[in-house]
Amino acid sequence: MPKLKVGHVSPTSEEETAIAAGIAADADARELDDAWFPRARPAAEVLPSEVYAALALRPRGRPKAEETKVFTAIRLDADLLDAFKATGKGWQTRMNAALRQFIVEHPLDR
Repeated sequence: MPKLKVGHVSPTSEEETAIAAGIAADADARELDDAWFPRARPAAEVLPSEVYAALALRPRGRPKAEETKVFTAIRLDADLLDAFKATGKGWQTRMNAALRQFIVEHPLDR
């Protein structure tokens, strides 16, 4: 049995029975048996090409930013890091903005 997520609540046997009865009563929702799988065909064969293209070509996840960030590891004083983290979600973006503002106000000799 796979490991369940924290807070997972499994349905009771009565709930399972009600779910199964609901599936049985719905003509459009049926359980797939072993005879169904050999007849199954890829979506590209059964969907209209424009529908399949819209589904298959859509990128997953968050869109890429115009300027992507670079991962780095730096050592910071704990109180400085705690102060930014205390501002909540988006603290890394705010830290990035603070560093950018410092560079604008204090140009570095290059």
